[in-house]
Amino acid sequence: MVIEPLRPVHRSAAVELWHQAGLTRPWNDPGDDLDRALDGSASTVLAAIEGDALIATAMVGHDGHRGWVYYLAVRADARGRGCGRAMMQAAEAWLSERGIPKLNVMVRGDNAGARGFYAALGYDVDDVVVLSRRLRR
Repeated sequence: MVIEPLRPVHRSAAVELWHQAGLTRPWNDPGDDLDRALDGSASTVLAAIEGDALIATAMVGHDGHRGWVYYLAVRADARGRGCGRAMMQAAEAWLSERGIPKLNVMVRGDNAGARGFYAALGYDVDDVVVLSRRLRR
């Protein structure tokens, strides 16, 4: 497995992986999210490649102080092999190389599996409330 920035040849596979992993929502276009991340100077999409196949992704970016990871997904047949852990280590390294001191991850409250995964990696629950407002409808 090699982890590298997502190449255009894997774009559609990344979006399909996100759908299969249950990460997409009707109000967010994952293709637009991917394009914004790849076009931004403070973000990217990391891809785990095995042979020529995409097996995992992590979208990573920062605001200069806090880093964020979205769309962490591992193909179903590659789970349980440490791919998710490797993707998070790659995201942490990407942020560290840019001097970013903190990494945040938002997990839906009902996603116990993801919460357990991040807890096993040493992530703590912060006492914060995330508020949001849609700017595009």
